Amino acid sequence: MKIKVAILGSTGSIGKSTLEVIRRNKKNFDIIFLSANNNFKELIKQAKEFNVQNVQINNNFFLNKVNKSLKKYRTKVYGNNIALNKIIRQKIDYSMASIVGIAGLQPTIDIIKVSKVVALANKETIICAWDIISKTVKKYKTKIVPVDSEHFSIMELTKNAKDHEIKEIIITASGGPFLKLPIKKLKKVKPSEAIKHPNWSMGKKISVDSANLMNKVFEVIEATKIFNFDKNKYKIVIHPQSYVHSIIRFKNGLTKMILYNSDMKIPISNILYNSKDNSLNEKNININYLNKMNFHKVDRKKFPSIKFIKKCLNLGHSTPTIVNASNEVLVDLFLKQKIGFLDIANNINKIFKDKEFKKYAKKKPKSVKDIKTVDNWARLKTMSMCVL
Repeated sequence: MKIKVAILGSTGSIGKSTLEVIRRNKKNFDIIFLSANNNFKELIKQAKEFNVQNVQINNNFFLNKVNKSLKKYRTKVYGNNIALNKIIRQKIDYSMASIVGIAGLQPTIDIIKVSKVVALANKETIICAWDIISKTVKKYKTKIVPVDSEHFSIMELTKNAKDHEIKEIIITASGGPFLKLPIKKLKKVKPSEAIKHPNWSMGKKISVDSANLMNKVFEVIEATKIFNFDKNKYKIVIHPQSYVHSIIRFKNGLTKMILYNSDMKIPISNILYNSKDNSLNEKNININYLNKMNFHKVDRKKFPSIKFIKKCLNLGHSTPTIVNASNEVLVDLFLKQKIGFLDIANNINKIFKDKEFKKYAKKKPKSVKDIKTVDNWARLKTMSMCVL
């Protein structure tokens, strides 16, 4: 029987990587659903190649173009006014939730209801709405697996491990394109420089997050939600080669790590195939790189965003939502060259000092509407603080 699959955000980097994995053995898969926001040309191409049952284009401006292009195919086309449960009516085997940002929140909750397994590649969904996600998962008996390399590695390394057995959980960071750049030069870096990640091919937003280590702030918060381990055991270490993604130090003296190439297809493939009948034509790890692997502490002056971790974990349920919203606004402004690179962390710091911060940070969300209320406040507040 074919594995039934849905991909939220199929035209993004994670979505494309998922389809690459499926492409190796297409006869074993039936793609039930693909969604995209604006990239209608890529969505049409994917629908034709994989003979997809349903596609959803969230920008209705392109709806007619998608409809027209897929008229002679079996594919049904939907706009953003149709709920997911009206499109997928039976429980499917596997879904990839990879829509970037807070926009992926509601679709992720919806796909959990109709999937046996959901691979989560949306940090924002986890850090902003884990209480809601975990309740939905329990109600619909869905299994959640993390697809980010760091969390996938933690999951693999801590199978059957108890919290009392673990001494330290280390998440590695490449340090991004500015690792060796003097601090005084960070003021003048351009967006085109910030998005040039040395090891990974990613979208612009996540590349900027990687350049100032905001992605690691979110990854630690994400890990504390997904895994039932003491939040004080997490640590970030710079590892420029990006071969080791997480390290677990156990109290019995053992230290474990997983090492693999910087390729998202590896965790995706292992999750999709459940580590069975899975053979990747993956290039060998460069021995020369292995001989030069190194690890070192994070420079908190160069990467001040690391200081946000404790605040996000200790200043109230909705603090991560506020930081995430503010960061999204600021990264967008930086990419548009309206603020400087260092202004991202500086302005997030200002949010913590705002007189209304505590009021919103302490809110425990019970619905997506509650999350969006906090999210909207943070976005408006951030915009008001920026001198454009």
